Amino acid sequence: MAEKCFHCGQNIDKERISFDDKSFCCNGCKSVYEILNINKLGIFYELNKNAGIRPNEEGASQFDYLDTPEVFERVVDFSEGDTTVVSFKIPSIHCSSCIWLLESLKDINPDIQFSQANFTKKTLQITYRSSKMKLSELAKFLSKLGYKPIINLETIDKKEEHTDKDLIIKLAIAGFAFGNAMMFALPEYFAWNYRHTDFWLKQMAPFFRYLTLMLSVPVFFYSASDYYKSAWYGLRNKIVNIDVPIVLGIFVLFVRSIYEIFTDYGPGYFDTLCGLIFFMLIGRFFQKRTYSALSYDRDYKSFYPIAVTKVELGGGQKNILLSDIKVGDRILVRNQEIVPVDSILINGEGNIDNSFITGESAVVSKVPGDKIFAGGKQMGAMIEVEVIKTVNQSYLTQLWNKEAFQKEDNGLNTFTNKISKYFTFIILGITIAAGIYWIQKDIEKMFQVVTAILIVACPCALSLSAPFTLGHIMRIMGRNKFYVKDALTVERLSKVDALVFDKTGTITHNKKSNITYCGEPLNDFDRRNIKSLLKNSSHPLSKNLYDFIDIEDDYFPIENFQELTGKGYEADVRGYRYKIGSAGYVGQQIRDMETAVYISKNDAFLGKFVFKNEYREGLSGVYQKLGEYTIYILSGDNSSEEQKLKEIIPNVKEMKFNQTPENKLEYVKQLQFVHQMVAMFGDGLNDAGALKQSNVGIAIAEDSNSFTPSSDVIMDGKVMKCLPDYLALSKDAMKIVKITFVISLLYNVIGLAFAVTGHMSPLVAAILMPVSSLSVVAFTTFATWVRSLKYSFESSK
Repeated sequence: MAEKCFHCGQNIDKERISFDDKSFCCNGCKSVYEILNINKLGIFYELNKNAGIRPNEEGASQFDYLDTPEVFERVVDFSEGDTTVVSFKIPSIHCSSCIWLLESLKDINPDIQFSQANFTKKTLQITYRSSKMKLSELAKFLSKLGYKPIINLETIDKKEEHTDKDLIIKLAIAGFAFGNAMMFALPEYFAWNYRHTDFWLKQMAPFFRYLTLMLSVPVFFYSASDYYKSAWYGLRNKIVNIDVPIVLGIFVLFVRSIYEIFTDYGPGYFDTLCGLIFFMLIGRFFQKRTYSALSYDRDYKSFYPIAVTKVELGGGQKNILLSDIKVGDRILVRNQEIVPVDSILINGEGNIDNSFITGESAVVSKVPGDKIFAGGKQMGAMIEVEVIKTVNQSYLTQLWNKEAFQKEDNGLNTFTNKISKYFTFIILGITIAAGIYWIQKDIEKMFQVVTAILIVACPCALSLSAPFTLGHIMRIMGRNKFYVKDALTVERLSKVDALVFDKTGTITHNKKSNITYCGEPLNDFDRRNIKSLLKNSSHPLSKNLYDFIDIEDDYFPIENFQELTGKGYEADVRGYRYKIGSAGYVGQQIRDMETAVYISKNDAFLGKFVFKNEYREGLSGVYQKLGEYTIYILSGDNSSEEQKLKEIIPNVKEMKFNQTPENKLEYVKQLQFVHQMVAMFGDGLNDAGALKQSNVGIAIAEDSNSFTPSSDVIMDGKVMKCLPDYLALSKDAMKIVKITFVISLLYNVIGLAFAVTGHMSPLVAAILMPVSSLSVVAFTTFATWVRSLKYSFESSK
């Protein structure tokens, strides 16, 4: 028996290389083993014996072209200062050990800061220090480990793959072979009684049998190869996945058919085998297409409530949807707002925090003419930028789903995984028992029964129940301006029992307030300066005040902008230092309990703007429908409107005022400490900490760039009155999932009953497998649509 390489598991064809009492097939495998052991990553081999990939031995200069500025600019996702982010296509990612190793690159190379693998797309995103490592060196480093990146025009242009061509080819071959094998099997169907068989049919039957064998060979070895790979990789990881019994069924049919033909015992089951693989591939193709459609819909419809401020040709401003941005447009980005597109800084002083992209909080200074990448957050005065790339919703989705903002998964996914863990062993046990029984009764029947059991028991329908139901619910919610990050959020939303609301901009209107001014009359000079400063803030009160000051929309540059979150902000405008914020921030005592914005000039108090908030329509009715939830109000304002809030929300349990963002975060933690599932509603910017800490963070967006990765849901403020319906729909979604689980289990029980008793052929089992998946998808689509009809979403639009 040939000796195998300790690293990659391949047979050692050439001279054996010994190191550390182990055998290697080449110096590349030996080098990778040394790298892993030096960096104390030997657990790689414990996770999966012989899991490594043999390193590529091509010349070291093959990636030098990546360092040319033109190619570098097109390949990387982000490059700022010392940090560069790049995504590579890595076809050789094949198992959990590969993922573990590729996500441990920072432990091998100190110049790599972060790496994340996507198994299904075979991609690897890496954040590295570009001052210490060239892009070409990174590619060579990956190749040395055996994970050579594929870089071509298609991957550089970042085109989405909407069709799996390999799957289509496999499906076409299986379909062609199935149709012809059925035709060639006609002599066998006609020849059920050889005493009455036509002489020609009897003579030609062996010829057609060999034709069906030839047709089935590419189907067996190529069309079904994905099932073999999945089963093999699972077994190498000591996991018996659901493809194992399917592969056993395929092998039983193929081996039995070859035996029958070469011994002239019978025609075999080649037509059934081709049909089996053909119908299974149809099911897989349908599943992939449906998943792709859901994914595509999430990428391009996730952020429609987000609006940005576009600068018109005449100098005016207009709020437009993020999706309507075009190359060449100029937009304004205020303090704490996210830059939604790659752009060039035109006016203002950029201080960009790229922590959402790089994972490290570091502010980079920008001057007019510098490039700013999408996903950076402006820290300081407002800036004006010119768009150089159209908005990439898919890229923003990646930011939203970044690992740092993920929350613990302890729900349906865990439950489904527990079921699937034992499902395969139960099916194999039933198969063995049925095989032992039928081999004593009818050995020919035994092959049919065993194969039918292995095929019909596939839990595809079971595994599709949750993702398809929750996926459709997400689409329904999204069409009605309630944009959910992922399916797990829908599940968590159904379990929420405590609702925490910020006041300003959440239950009050951003654009509607009765405002009065008290204090020293403001001259035209001060009013223009104050409005210029207000233009830089993303706080709801500042936006209201900006619209209230009725003066020509001139913009004067500001300098030395500073903001104290939850208190106020200040800056120099035309040589004078203005402060805008709370009474304490500008050095005043609160005399009346009211919501007000105080203003000082060179530390001299000028006056205050008093707000009478306008609450969103129908709030009282909304809170009456939320009787099953415990409701809390947290506000950064004072308690001047406490009585008004009690009238609107009579079922509120507690209200707290003068709360800083840190206070809100701690309050959410306290509720979770007493085992409450908390949904936090805030404006997405000032409440980012509380949104991230909560079980479900819901950012209210209304005519502003309120995108924040800290939130799990982005909700248009106009549909606040539909909140009880969204919460009820999430509960309905979980009921539908449970029903589909029951339907799927019943299908498996009934199918197994027919298969075990010998009343189902393998071909019928193969047809039923995709049909069951189709039925689950059809049921979930219909059920979620019917449940959504009972709610008043349409009236909110």
